[in-house]
Amino acid sequence: MAAAPGWEPGVRSLASTYLAPRVPELCCGVPAGRAVVYLMVFVIVALVLLLVLLSMVWPPDSAWSPWWRTSRRVARIQCRLAGVSSTDVVYDLGCGDGGALVVAAREFGASGVGVEIDPLRATVARARAALGGVSDRIRIRRANFFDVDLTPATVVVMYLVPPALKRLRRKIQSELRPGTRVVTYVYQIDLPLLASDERERVYVYEVQ
Repeated sequence: MAAAPGWEPGVRSLASTYLAPRVPELCCGVPAGRAVVYLMVFVIVALVLLLVLLSMVWPPDSAWSPWWRTSRRVARIQCRLAGVSSTDVVYDLGCGDGGALVVAAREFGASGVGVEIDPLRATVARARAALGGVSDRIRIRRANFFDVDLTPATVVVMYLVPPALKRLRRKIQSELRPGTRVVTYVYQIDLPLLASDERERVYVYEVQ
């Protein structure tokens, strides 16, 4: 059936008037498309911050290690108690933001390896090492520390929950050389105790 003369132009006119896609603007004058992008960025940033905050208060007996930062003051105590020096290779298992390694490298001259499975934390740790001017002495590995060879370490530092420490004990005994020092913070591990600071809850062990 043939369309009536003038029908098609009329439909086009109506479509362009009422059905043509338009980009609405918000009251602040931002196009909706751009506003959606801003909203997505805000949501992503908010989720990341929420995960970071949750990791700081994660239940201590959780199978997943929380992000508990070691302060520079505590890191100094750990290094002094373990006798860290420029001849040491410090491994930080679950290094988080790398703060303890930066202290060991900058203030005690040690070299170090930080092992962190979380990509966000590993990125932060690399940035801190670079900003601290010790990226030439610190290497950050994004990996599961159960899969990392600990043989080169002369000092191993850990701020981990008890279940993780218990699982690591066998690995420590089988891979670390006699005389290697193992440092834990807050929680203890079943190894021969070499020194401790009960007030600061820092414990140093020696592999036999």
